[in-house]
Amino acid sequence: MANAGKPDLPEGYLGAQGSFGDLGLSVSSHSDPCITIRENHLDISFNCSTPVKFTHQLINCATEKENNEYVFTHTKDKTVVFVIQLPEIGYYKLQLFALPVTDESKSLPNVFNYLIHCTRAVQPVYPYPKQYAQWKEGCFLYKPLILHNDSKLTNIQWSVQVPHAKGVAVVADGEWFHFENRGGPIWDATFSLDNLRGKNAKITLNANLSDDETKYCTLLEYKL
Repeated sequence: MANAGKPDLPEGYLGAQGSFGDLGLSVSSHSDPCITIRENHLDISFNCSTPVKFTHQLINCATEKENNEYVFTHTKDKTVVFVIQLPEIGYYKLQLFALPVTDESKSLPNVFNYLIHCTRAVQPVYPYPKQYAQWKEGCFLYKPLILHNDSKLTNIQWSVQVPHAKGVAVVADGEWFHFENRGGPIWDATFSLDNLRGKNAKITLNANLSDDETKYCTLLEYKL
């Protein structure tokens, strides 16, 4: 179903909201909150003067359906990047919510809103991995952003930045694949998951962030 015309939005809805400036946030890529793109993939980035955690809502304006699985958030060098896929042409509301990493509140206030108009949707879309709480504390995924049953599953190259990690591993259907540290917070690995194709397998990226070397927390969760 294609989207209808441009939606009516409340006055003041678009752009920076509430505590945007107080959080030390500034726009890096798209200062105009009305974005028109001729493709269905888009990156939006913000600068953060202090560590900030984000959540998001991506809403199809015609159906009011949430498409949150098509937004992936990661952080590198005080820049937060939102990697976005749009399933079909039309208008979408992207609502961003944020708090300082040190704030343990469960409810994050709205800090910025975009209206995105997608005029062409040629590329296929696939859900991004689910992002857990610790992922939002400065982690960045170089590859792979997406895994699915139609993708290449032999010799998958992994590269991830996890601040303060003492170990990183993928657990795939109960099997552990440990990463090598490439210096600083960068961890890499290469392995195959071809045996899991079509098995609805859960694949998690995990990190050891504590003094107990046996204790790993989940950062990301993929599903084949």
